[in-house]
Amino acid sequence: MKLHVLNLGELMVNCYVVETAPGRCVIIDLGGNPDVLMRFLDAHKLRLRKILLTHGHFDHIGGVEAVRKLTGAEVYIHEADAKMLSSAEYSLAAGMSFHPFEAITDFTAVTGDSWINDGDLSFRVFHTPGHSEGSVCYICDDVIFSGDTLFRDSIGRSDFPGSNSIDMNNSLHALNLLQGDYKVLPGHGPSTALSRERRTNPFMINLR
Repeated sequence: MKLHVLNLGELMVNCYVVETAPGRCVIIDLGGNPDVLMRFLDAHKLRLRKILLTHGHFDHIGGVEAVRKLTGAEVYIHEADAKMLSSAEYSLAAGMSFHPFEAITDFTAVTGDSWINDGDLSFRVFHTPGHSEGSVCYICDDVIFSGDTLFRDSIGRSDFPGSNSIDMNNSLHALNLLQGDYKVLPGHGPSTALSRERRTNPFMINLR
């Protein structure tokens, strides 16, 4: 899998550009700076086909509508977070963002344990509620794009409206039970490995 990471938006979200076939790609999360992303795509001669959202908080969706309009890319989000795409309140933009909220007007709502295919790659939608009702991880080959569910040595907050600490614990347990090892690419901060988080992450150590 060939991928690139750009830190975009107010909270420097990891925007992952995944090449799915020669000349085409999908991205995972886009917190802002659509101009930076478009210049990157042009420089690398990549056509954006899909935008996969791990959840609907403003810092992960801030640049999506502008890029969707420019590229015609399809947008995917879990059905439980779909309401965030049209609401400054539900997306937390109203109380936390310094930029005007731009609703995403065309998207596909998905459910957990479904698959999104593009080019030569398939992305499993793994529902991991807790940080938000519709938080998901996308699993592709041996990589987990974990959004704000799992970070290196930490996890996402569960004190926002729509967050739930019990759901978060259950989601971490589900990740812990995945067979084998995966590279974990979170929504913020450095990458890690699932095996490492099983051993050292204080929120996962006692889950087995």
